Amino acid sequence: MFQTSVLASGSKGNCILIRTGNTKILLDAGLSGKKISELINKRNLNEQKIKALIISHEHSDHVSSAGIICRKYKIPLYISRKTYMVSRYRLGKLPIEPVFFNSGDSFKIDDITVNSFSSSHDVVDGSNFIFKRDNDDQSKLAVATDLGYSSRLMIEKFRDSTTIILESNHDEKMLLKGPYPWNLKQRVKSREGHLSNNQAVGVISQVIHPNLKNLILAHLSEQNNTPSLAEDLMQAYLNMINHSLNLYISEQFTPTPLVDI
Repeated sequence: MFQTSVLASGSKGNCILIRTGNTKILLDAGLSGKKISELINKRNLNEQKIKALIISHEHSDHVSSAGIICRKYKIPLYISRKTYMVSRYRLGKLPIEPVFFNSGDSFKIDDITVNSFSSSHDVVDGSNFIFKRDNDDQSKLAVATDLGYSSRLMIEKFRDSTTIILESNHDEKMLLKGPYPWNLKQRVKSREGHLSNNQAVGVISQVIHPNLKNLILAHLSEQNNTPSLAEDLMQAYLNMINHSLNLYISEQFTPTPLVDI
């Protein structure tokens, strides 16, 4: 067993679950601890065996309940030192000393190997991640949200992935015509902002291969995107190249199905 579910994704909070038969890991905790627990139970997942929480960066929609989750499950927090330093007062007292990693480091959590790599976002030390299971060379999960552009490093890391969770934050026309003030529009579309639907298609066009089974579009803006816009654009590209992967659109408070990585 090697599966993932995007429990929640959007500006109101993000949390992803990755599991094997022995281990469950949470990536980010941007909702209340109670809500994360409800979402886990919505997927009929036993809350036991949650072994660790990884934090990608310090924005509140990714870290707001990290301390609560660590205390509830008595698990370690994996976080970069710079991210910890700007988040430590929000985290509160942790039950276990945090495990610090540098962007680019690989580390193991039971039978899952995690490879971090830098993310182009307006934070002190943001990371995206690759997940692999021990003794399994056929399965690879790549996760990249909260990034302004797709770097060469990211494209290289994504190659040969069998499941990808990728940001598809905004429709460019909706963003420009929408209610955000101009400085916020500029931030979103900058190289330290968020990927648009078109940019998400561009990423997939560079990394797609016959064994890519699942694509989950994530971190959709409620103001500047719609699920149908993101899905239709990506599906049109997949139809054009005749690739029949499973395409999922994550939601803010409804978890995706458990997907076999």
